[in-house]
Amino acid sequence: MALEHAIMVSLSERPGTGYELGRQFDRSIGHFWSATHQQIYRTLRKLHADGLVSYEPVVQEGRPDKKVYTLSDAGREALRDWVATPTPIQKLRDDLGLKIRAAQIEDLPEVITELHRHRDLHVARLDLYRGFEKDDYPDPDRLTGRRLHQYLVLRGGVRIEEGFIDWCDEVLTALQRELDENS
Repeated sequence: MALEHAIMVSLSERPGTGYELGRQFDRSIGHFWSATHQQIYRTLRKLHADGLVSYEPVVQEGRPDKKVYTLSDAGREALRDWVATPTPIQKLRDDLGLKIRAAQIEDLPEVITELHRHRDLHVARLDLYRGFEKDDYPDPDRLTGRRLHQYLVLRGGVRIEEGFIDWCDEVLTALQRELDENS
């Protein structure tokens, strides 16, 4: 997925300024597709030049004018085309997996430490996602439309984090056993 698509998805949900899009990336979309504020502004300019978004200038007193972006008809069509395009399976590119493959017996304590660190980070992210789930979607069976779709993506994040934590536990158990047997 390109950043252009993530921005168009966001604008399909509601119009916004570059700043507001950046905040949305920081709070929600960014957990699944990250971008800096600079990348967002650069991409908005490209989308506008390509006719996929339009903007309405808003005069502000004492501050620079702002632009409120909306998805154009051409942008909606491009987004529909992209949604209808088959998504390739995600390739796993993971430094941690390579470190496990490269580890020798004498490297195991460092790899185990790194696995614990990763596990802790994923537990923290899982807690964050579960907090979003509890606070923002207390009754998921009643969700429809955009809120249901957001919830389902969040659930994907929850499941990914749960799976990664389970995998870390499995690897840690196996590597610790190997280390203990060779001590």
